[in-house]
Amino acid sequence: MASSNLPIDLNIGSSASLKQFFDRFYNHQVTFPAAQIDAVTGFFLKKGFDESSSKSITIILLNQAKIDNVSVFQLIDSLNKLTSIQLSQVVGQVINAYRENTSLLGYRIAPLVDTYETRNILV
Repeated sequence: MASSNLPIDLNIGSSASLKQFFDRFYNHQVTFPAAQIDAVTGFFLKKGFDESSSKSITIILLNQAKIDNVSVFQLIDSLNKLTSIQLSQVVGQVINAYRENTSLLGYRIAPLVDTYETRNILV
C-alpha cells in the first residue's frame, strides 16, 4: 500500500455507517425551561460552586430528574438539607455516574489509627 497525502475516503463499505453514527453523535438536544436551569444553577452558585461547575452539574441533574420523573425543585429542596461536605459528596457521586470508569472523581479519608509501622517512617 502506497503512502499518500490525499484524504481517506470514508464512504467505502462499513465505514460509511460509522461516519453516519458519529455525525449524529453530538446532535442529541434536550431542552429544559429557563426557570429550572436558573434555579438549579443559582442553588449551586449560592452553595459556593464555580459557575462552570454549577452549569455542568445543573445539566446532569436536570437530565437525571427527567429520567426519574422527579421535579427539579423537589430535588433542590432535598439537596438544601445537606451540609456543604455532604453536598460535595453527592455531587461527586452523581458526576461519577455520568463519567467513564477510567476517570472517576473521589476523595480520600485519612485513617485515624496510628499504627506502629507508621510511627517508624521518617519523612
